Amino acid sequence: MNTFVSIDAVGTERLEIIRSADRLAAVEAEWMHLWHRTDGLIFQSHAWVSAWWSTVADRDQRALRIGLVWNGDRLVAVVPLAIGKRKGLRFLEWAASSYTDYGDIVVAPECSLSALRDLWAQLCDAGGFDLAFLNRLLPDAAARKIFAPGASSGIRLRPNHREEVSYRVAGSWKSGAAWFEDQSKKTRQNYRRGIKTLEEAGEVKFRLLAPDEPLQPVLDRLSALKRGWLTERSRESQLFEEGTPVLAALVDVLARAGVLRIFVLECNGAMIAVSINFVQRQVMMAFVTTYDPDFSRASPGIILIMDYVQWSIDHGLSLVDFLCGGESFKNKFATQAVTLQSVLGTRTAQGTLASVADRIRQRIRHARQRKLVPSQDAA
Repeated sequence: MNTFVSIDAVGTERLEIIRSADRLAAVEAEWMHLWHRTDGLIFQSHAWVSAWWSTVADRDQRALRIGLVWNGDRLVAVVPLAIGKRKGLRFLEWAASSYTDYGDIVVAPECSLSALRDLWAQLCDAGGFDLAFLNRLLPDAAARKIFAPGASSGIRLRPNHREEVSYRVAGSWKSGAAWFEDQSKKTRQNYRRGIKTLEEAGEVKFRLLAPDEPLQPVLDRLSALKRGWLTERSRESQLFEEGTPVLAALVDVLARAGVLRIFVLECNGAMIAVSINFVQRQVMMAFVTTYDPDFSRASPGIILIMDYVQWSIDHGLSLVDFLCGGESFKNKFATQAVTLQSVLGTRTAQGTLASVADRIRQRIRHARQRKLVPSQDAA
């Protein structure tokens, strides 16, 4: 069942909330046209959201809540949300949130602010959730229009303490070699030492996968390496579970959009490191990177990263974005760090209690941290 609501706004604007897979499929052409017209990131594309929804393992525990604004027959805004369950609570969050590094809406310049805020109110009134939690917001995210100060429609969203950092490599290097020489002496030495160590086992080759190369063997290899890494750290991810179609579906979206770039490092013909990347807005974005731990002494993952950073600079890209995640290598190479913020709002008593409990935990944590840091008087 989908909901349509007419509103008075600039022109003739109409609101809709998508709840079914059939209706999601039906708006593909209009959504993709808007996405292309606004130069949206892949995470907000119809293809990305549909690939997630068609492959997510626990779909019976979720519900679509995708808000649309129509101006006549033209789609002018998409708010891609869904309801998921965690720890006994129902969250209204970004659709495909687990695989979306930058959460946002898609909105055309002619879409009125009143329509966006009325759509948010309709999404809130539709219910079915305890908490609204929108995370990984870039400083210039269009979604900030919905919860700007003074907005009165729908649940009030307030800044939340949960933040993440996106690390980037940006600079005015004339070539990849110039970037390499700009690294510390130790970093350069470690890179060369790693290459030499690998060469003792066979020929070492860095390359970009050709568009016509079969992807499944690469994805199988990457998933197996990732599963081993996750098991070692007592973690898990549906993205890499054996036999699940999620990763292949998302990579297919990147390939069909023409933005996919898969880099591999091979030793004696065997793949020892792989990075699934994509390019948008003249930016190289690193989606998934992993390496074979049997070659860890040579740090093949770091070698691969340094190679594709140089490749990106040599091919005229303005920036390398490591996306979300706190891996140490990102900070090692980064010249920029962008804080991604989150907002939270409550709809039910259960959600309010959970939010209050979370704030209390945060205060206790901060109080403990202050006690651990000696004051200037004590010093």
